[in-house]
Amino acid sequence: QVQLVESGGGLVQPGGSLRLSCAASGNIVIVNHMAWYRQAPGEQREFVAGVFNEGITNYADSVKGRFTISRDNAKNTVYLQMNSLKPEDTAVYICNVLVYDGSRTFNYYGQGTQVTVSS
Repeated sequence: QVQLVESGGGLVQPGGSLRLSCAASGNIVIVNHMAWYRQAPGEQREFVAGVFNEGITNYADSVKGRFTISRDNAKNTVYLQMNSLKPEDTAVYICNVLVYDGSRTFNYYGQGTQVTVSS
């Protein structure tokens, strides 16, 4: 089993910044991929950004140039630095990790942290 602890959400004005964190712990040999998704009310969950163990990153077009994903492999933690936030970024942000436990690979999602962008 793997546990995910997310933090960093909150209320911010348009143009502001927030930094999300997600720490994974438990039966982990390696975390192959770490990512953030988001889900706004009435909308489907969408991919925001992801980072492989080697550091290769990818982003949704809607956040390119504003959001930066990074990870600390020693801490099994992924971060999402969000700058120039817009009201349309308002959503529950959900951490996702792809974990290898030594025998199998598992996909886990966190509970989510609320991000609200409003004046």
